[in-house]
Amino acid sequence: MESLYPAAYAVRSQLKNRTGDDFVVGPLEGLWTAEDPTAFTRDAKDDWEWTIMIPIPEVVIDEDIEAGLAAATKKKPELPITKIRSLLLQEGKALQIMHIGSYADEGPVLARLHHEVMPKMKLTFNGPHHEIYLSDQRKVAPEKLKTVLRQPVREI
Repeated sequence: MESLYPAAYAVRSQLKNRTGDDFVVGPLEGLWTAEDPTAFTRDAKDDWEWTIMIPIPEVVIDEDIEAGLAAATKKKPELPITKIRSLLLQEGKALQIMHIGSYADEGPVLARLHHEVMPKMKLTFNGPHHEIYLSDQRKVAPEKLKTVLRQPVREI
C-alpha cells in the first residue's frame, strides 16, 4: 500500500511531461471479494481477498504508467513498486452509501444493503465490494472516517 502514492505521483509526472495535462491523485480504493458475500456482514476477515488501488484517469497511457513505475522504483527502491499492476475497472450499475465511522462498523450497513435494499430493488451482486477511503486513517479518529461503500449490481 505504501508504494501506491509514490507510483501514482510518478505516473502523474509522466503525463504532465508528455502532454502538459495534470490530474489530482485520488484517495485509496479497495476491491474486496469473498466466496460467500456474507463474509463481509459477518466480519469473517480470514475469508476476504482484496486489491488496494488509486484511480488514474483514462488520458494516462501505458507508456506513462511504465515510465512512472520505473521512475518511482528508482526513487524509492526499498518499496515493492514492481508488484503494482494496472487494471481497467468497469463496474456499471452500483449501489453506494457514505459510511461515517470505523471500518469495523461497516457490517450492519452492508447487511442492510445486501439483505434489504438489493432484494427490494430486485438486484444481485455483479462484482467485488468496492470501498473508497475519503479519510486518511492515520489522521482521522475511527468514528469520523468517511468511506464510500459501493456494490456493483445487476437485475435479477
